Amino acid sequence: MNDDAEQQHLAQANPGYAAGQLAAAFRTAAVHPDPDTRRRGEERGRRWRAVLNGMANGLLTIGSRAPVAGLPAWVTPEVVRGGFATGEPSAGGPLLDFEITAARRAGVPEQRRALFGHFLSEEGLTHLHGLLDSGRYEVTVPEEAALLTVAWLVRAGEPDAALDLVEELAPFADRLRFSPRPAERPAPRPDAVHRSTVADASATLARRRPSTAVETQREALAVWQPFGDELLLHWLEVTDEEGYVRVPGPADGDWHTRSAELLRRYRELARRHTHCTKHRKPKENLGILRGALEETVTGRELEPRRLGLLRHAIASMVRRRGRPGSAEHIALRREQAAQAALPSHHALARVVLGRLSALPQDGGVTETAPVVSPVSAEEADGTGVPAGAAIPPAVRRPVEAALSAPVGTLVERGVVPSAEVLAELVPQLVAATTAAARPEPALRTLAAANYRAFRNRRSLLLLNLQRQVRVEELPWVRAVAAHRVDPGADEVAATALRELGGLAVRAFPGTILPNPLVRELSVLARQAELGAPFVEELAADIFMGTFTPKFLTAARVAAELLGGGSLYERYYAIDYRAVRNLAVVEAGNAALRPSHGARTSPGFAALCRQRAAEFAQGAGTSGSWVAGNGTVTEQAQILTTHNLATLVHRVGIEPGAGWDELALRCFDTVCLLTGRVHHNPRPLGTIKDIAYAWRQMVFHLSLCTPQEQRRVLDRMTEDTARRPWHIAGRLAPALTGLRQAIAGDPADAGTGRRLLGWSTGGHWFREDCGRSSAAGS
Repeated sequence: MNDDAEQQHLAQANPGYAAGQLAAAFRTAAVHPDPDTRRRGEERGRRWRAVLNGMANGLLTIGSRAPVAGLPAWVTPEVVRGGFATGEPSAGGPLLDFEITAARRAGVPEQRRALFGHFLSEEGLTHLHGLLDSGRYEVTVPEEAALLTVAWLVRAGEPDAALDLVEELAPFADRLRFSPRPAERPAPRPDAVHRSTVADASATLARRRPSTAVETQREALAVWQPFGDELLLHWLEVTDEEGYVRVPGPADGDWHTRSAELLRRYRELARRHTHCTKHRKPKENLGILRGALEETVTGRELEPRRLGLLRHAIASMVRRRGRPGSAEHIALRREQAAQAALPSHHALARVVLGRLSALPQDGGVTETAPVVSPVSAEEADGTGVPAGAAIPPAVRRPVEAALSAPVGTLVERGVVPSAEVLAELVPQLVAATTAAARPEPALRTLAAANYRAFRNRRSLLLLNLQRQVRVEELPWVRAVAAHRVDPGADEVAATALRELGGLAVRAFPGTILPNPLVRELSVLARQAELGAPFVEELAADIFMGTFTPKFLTAARVAAELLGGGSLYERYYAIDYRAVRNLAVVEAGNAALRPSHGARTSPGFAALCRQRAAEFAQGAGTSGSWVAGNGTVTEQAQILTTHNLATLVHRVGIEPGAGWDELALRCFDTVCLLTGRVHHNPRPLGTIKDIAYAWRQMVFHLSLCTPQEQRRVLDRMTEDTARRPWHIAGRLAPALTGLRQAIAGDPADAGTGRRLLGWSTGGHWFREDCGRSSAAGS
């Protein structure tokens, strides 16, 4: 595909993707066995039909930051997978229950425009002021903060600003929900950080059902084994020492009477206890004893085969467990009874549910120990669960996931297991720093609630270098932008940025910073006014061949840190002096260009394409245009260090135990991922992740002294020798290349290889590495 055709392909959103998603949703709705899944499939199908219809009739411009005709960019769109807008606003649709209740209470028509007018009346503003003071409201989409902002401006003595905001909102008052949702409890504290809420933990525990397997085992131990002992003792009364069973005759009336009572009890037990069915099987010992007893009670003579089975069953039961009443048998049954008496996870979950019900449901758990402590005597009386019973890990986990604590604590305890999960929590912290600069508590609470809702806004598919809408573009945020006090707010944001950036790098070495986390770090950087450029990972399938100027700015930051002959510069064959010169030239050219339109960095794009072509020499050109794009975007990540240099040089993060230890931890990630390449029919995604981890490792090594670099390389070589042969074989060329770069030679000289993630031909990392090559390394 030539460049012009490629750009034309990328500049238009492909309706075929939407059609494929619609077909998948249709199949799910039609054939999936689960009714709830079928309903979700129907809803997905409705949304994808709206996407296709909107693209066909011109209502939607997929790829634009204002994709819905007639709605400005700040309106929160309904977005489905892939960043496609459906045409419906998230704050639109039919009136919700709380809106209907508010309209009826106010005596106005059940219409959004009527409600909008009511909240601008004296009565409505008084109601909104009460919500601001109490904090008993929820903002689930940013639009629900708009009228609260109007009310705050009115009370702050700024009627002109309030009127300007109302005029901007009014054209959409019939379609969008601008009023907040009342809540029973105040909004959570802006600095509360938790992965899930108490309500989430309660819902998870409430969904627990008794385990059929566990209840079957419990029933076998508590019911059927004791009954089997009684049945065995009954037959032992008529069995001699040599195992011969004497079938009782009519003269043994008492034995027959007790036999009938045993069989009556058996039928009652079988009716009440239905989990365990082993006793019903005629070839099981208990089934043999019971069946023989039934024939005897009815007066039928036992056939020789039945009598032989009976003798064998009695003998095997005594041989395996001892005679009932013996010391051996009593000890076994006592142990099994104790096991059967253990409370089920289901019962213990109900105990924990009771404890959670007393806590605020919309926040996290500030202290988990009381919630997961052993069952108290009072709880035992109310639930029947034994006092002192410990809460098992499976029941503890939902509670621990709701722990509200500093994010570093959550990482240490494993509540935050990945950078992606960290990115989910960061908006809560950024909301707190955003709100900290506001002049009074009501506005701080509102700002934090609005920011949390804004961060739930799903990203749009954007083309032509457009950027996602920022929170400061919302009209109600702009209306109070001037109300920022506390000159120390910049330092608060800078401190939060250092802590979060450092935590992400230290806690998840070898993992690329996910885009949601990069966006939050960018917000903090703007608040701190550090001039720290953060760049996102670009998707190769929609890459337009150009970069915004911040990529070159980030590369210049990397040049300031790593230029002058660093290991990183040598390994990746970068001329950081040329990068600095390019940044100076383009900065001068930018001053002469008009400010309108999307700004690009043609020099940086050309440099990335040139480097991609140089590193691809000899690799072949059989790859797709997506792979070609990937080689270019990877060079952008290499030149910029994908935010690592910005975090170290501009933000000032610290390595913790040391850059050498971080490098070794990155290498652990490299080895772990390399093990997944073996026998993997589709390894390219894993190879890309390996290259990410390797690049971070080289970056951290570059901040070490030459002596530390050689020591770390020796440890990595020793570590590789202990790994499986296929890991050692694949990493041997990369380690050789790193050793050469440390010595001052090109990484790709001789048998050395420079480890990259993308290739337009066959990637050397997926080549078969026999045991001989591993041994020779």
